[in-house]
Amino acid sequence: MASLNYVRFKHARFSARFPEGFRYSPSHYWMSQVEGEEGLWHVGFTKFATRMLGELVDSQFPLEMGAPIEPGQTIGSVEGFKAASDVYCVMDGTFAGTNAILQADACIVKSDPYVDGWLYAARGVPEPDSLDVHEYIVLLGKIIQKMQDAGYPEGEGEGGES
Repeated sequence: MASLNYVRFKHARFSARFPEGFRYSPSHYWMSQVEGEEGLWHVGFTKFATRMLGELVDSQFPLEMGAPIEPGQTIGSVEGFKAASDVYCVMDGTFAGTNAILQADACIVKSDPYVDGWLYAARGVPEPDSLDVHEYIVLLGKIIQKMQDAGYPEGEGEGGES
């Protein structure tokens, strides 16, 4: 894999780095084209999403290889220490499998979200409303500000960058 270039983001007590060249969904997933594999993408949670979920302990993706997928479709679920969540598709195409590392170490999603911590692979194209890194950072700033304005206890001592 080629070396990633990152864009830094900091708002209040949340800071993170987001890879350039990835696509991002407004629902806090990233999509990265797999080098040397035409039309194959890895999909994972952004650092913001992993912070909301906490450490993952389990993931389930009941789809079969080659199953058609579309944006907004529920394609699996994850369970974390803080929350359980459905996994929604952010690709249009076909399901190309899950990350085998997750079965041995689900925490990789939080500790290495943009390289080894991807959730699933898909062949196709990102959802039409996907964002580049700069657009995603603008959206994220607005979301965090709304959370602060609503009195959400942003931070809880977890500001770390990754």
